[in-house]
Amino acid sequence: MELEKKRTTPSTPALAQKRAAAYRLGTIVLIALAVLTAIEFAVGRSGTAIVALLIIGLFKAGLILQYYMHISLLWSDEGGHG
Repeated sequence: MELEKKRTTPSTPALAQKRAAAYRLGTIVLIALAVLTAIEFAVGRSGTAIVALLIIGLFKAGLILQYYMHISLLWSDEGGHG
């Protein structure tokens, strides 16, 4: 049996820039979610601002749907399967 060789694409400056931008965006989203979670914790400890918790939760859900789940690709020509 012959082991399959991994396909590697040549790294180009444009690809490197695209990856760097993706990592930068991922880091920003991660930090934003961490900050929102800290705010949620502080607001939750006060016990009075249920509406604020709902708004923060919806914003966090939107970030997760957009960035991690790529929900916008469902309506684009690039993201469909089949």
